Amino acid sequence: MKRVNKFLDWLAVHITNAVGSMYCALMFCCLAGISLPDAIHGGVYTTIQWISQTFLQLVLLSIIMVGSKVLAKSSERRAEQDHKILREEFKEIKEILAEVHQLHKELHEVLKKE
Repeated sequence: MKRVNKFLDWLAVHITNAVGSMYCALMFCCLAGISLPDAIHGGVYTTIQWISQTFLQLVLLSIIMVGSKVLAKSSERRAEQDHKILREEFKEIKEILAEVHQLHKELHEVLKKE
């Protein structure tokens, strides 16, 4: 059963990557264009149906998936930059805290002597 699930996961990822590409969006656009002349000859109602049911569903699906990938990559880059900055700030805070701790020890020693 694990092999089947692993294969299905693999297949789903590959299909998603294929459908979520601009090449697929262009292919779907061409495919939808085949029925456009018939839709136009069918009148306004048929043309509107073609736009909403054929063109938008076929083409926009792929374009939205591509856009989601681009946005995810952008978010990932920002998260990596933020993480790097936070690590640097954390290092600085640790250094400052060590200095404060050292000063506190020195002050404590001075107060003990008095």
